[in-house]
Amino acid sequence: MSEKRKIARAAGILGSATMLSRIMGMVRDMVVSRLFGAGLATDAFFAAFQIPNMLRRFFAEGALTSAFVPTFSATLSQDGEEKARELANTCFTLLTIIMAAITLAGILFSPLIVGLMFPGFQAVPGKFELTVLLNRLMFPYIFFISLVALCMGILNTVRHFFTPAISTVFLNISMIVAALCLRGFFEAPITALAVGVLIGGCVQLIMQLPVLWSKGFPVTPDFSFKSPEVRRIAVLMLPSIFGVGVYYLNIAVSAILASFLPQGSVSYLYYAQRLFEFPQGIFTVSVAQAVLPSMSRQAAEGDMAGMKETLSFGVRLTLFITIPAMAGLMACSTPVFSLIFMGGAFNYETVANSALALMYYSMGLSFVALTRVLAPVFYALKDTKTPVYAAFISFVINFCVSIALMGPLKHGGLALATTVSAFCNMLLLFWFLRRKLGAFDGSRIMRTALKSTAASLPMATAVWYSCSFVDWSQAGHKLLKGSVLGGSILCGFILYMVTVKLLRSEEALDAVALLRRKLKKG
Repeated sequence: MSEKRKIARAAGILGSATMLSRIMGMVRDMVVSRLFGAGLATDAFFAAFQIPNMLRRFFAEGALTSAFVPTFSATLSQDGEEKARELANTCFTLLTIIMAAITLAGILFSPLIVGLMFPGFQAVPGKFELTVLLNRLMFPYIFFISLVALCMGILNTVRHFFTPAISTVFLNISMIVAALCLRGFFEAPITALAVGVLIGGCVQLIMQLPVLWSKGFPVTPDFSFKSPEVRRIAVLMLPSIFGVGVYYLNIAVSAILASFLPQGSVSYLYYAQRLFEFPQGIFTVSVAQAVLPSMSRQAAEGDMAGMKETLSFGVRLTLFITIPAMAGLMACSTPVFSLIFMGGAFNYETVANSALALMYYSMGLSFVALTRVLAPVFYALKDTKTPVYAAFISFVINFCVSIALMGPLKHGGLALATTVSAFCNMLLLFWFLRRKLGAFDGSRIMRTALKSTAASLPMATAVWYSCSFVDWSQAGHKLLKGSVLGGSILCGFILYMVTVKLLRSEEALDAVALLRRKLKKG
């Protein structure tokens, strides 16, 4: 099987599992929005969850994965399975000790952390205290999810993608069940959600261990912390915490600044971010996770031509998927919120404010996606400094633009600043990578971008026009809303695929060929 087909197959498996997880996440958010709406309690919960979640994105899914996978892949390829098994056990043991210490410190110093990150909450009676309580309950989540990320790196390297991707379904199920069944047991009902997060993180970790065993990597304690591979991972991790996680740091900065805006602003940004992450989680993360093991192995083997081809394919596939997703989200941001969330404590004012944030976030979908694909290339090449330079510049841009826009545009300005920052980060990574690797199919990448954009414009127009026949400000009418929105999205998808096929997009032709092979095989 060719490397492109392996990547496409892996991305398909990841995408399918992640789609199920994201659907359950959407159900979870619907339950949360109906029960708790957007206000003091949800602001406190989303802010409290932001802290361990930010650490997860920086440390677990970002720096740890980017540093561990290239090193583990090189060890497995060059030194064999026994040496790779020793490295996996050593990293698991060391990570357990480190994360236990971080978790304990987070619980003890939670008032200080919340006070520094969300200073605006102290002006509202009870809001700061509730946030501290929820943060203490949820902080152990970072312990469980960091070990899950390590397991994911091992399993992805040996080309098992399904279990790590599907495990987040059980986090969502745990939170839904806790919200529905346990909220009556707490003085602050939203505390039940925090309990659900804790249980869900534990379940996610338990799911990985039998699969690791079946793949020949049973987890056993190993205290060989001085091995050169462990030191190499540590050296790669420190700068990559910032380099890979800058987008999520920008999201955290937006939440901090939103604590000074009118009540509900933190919740508007959270709900918008959740919908924004739907296509990103299904497609972008899937492509990035599928490409990284291949590029790491090619870099370890010195196959630079193959690595550039893999990178080009990953970038083009990302653009082919995310450009229409970006256009579609912008066209139907209000209908999506009205259909999925409106009702109960979630009124039309909340719909409109959340949709505004989603529209601004959506503008940056392709930029965020490309950053997720480009940044790990540097770590596969053992370059830890360049992504940090790009990340630092984009972080400064995000902060300055956020301060400038949060006055006139409120929470919408914070979302737009994140998009501007992601665009700058993407451009810098492309520029640095071109200097490091030389040309890597720039003309093919540009053709894909132009054809996907040309096909997305009529698609978005058709979706927006179709949705205009429904009054989305009215609660209820779920069947009518769902039929119109679902039909609009389906027609938009068909229109996009037909247009890119007529434009002879390389990725569209590959998709049709793959579908034909699947049908023939079936």
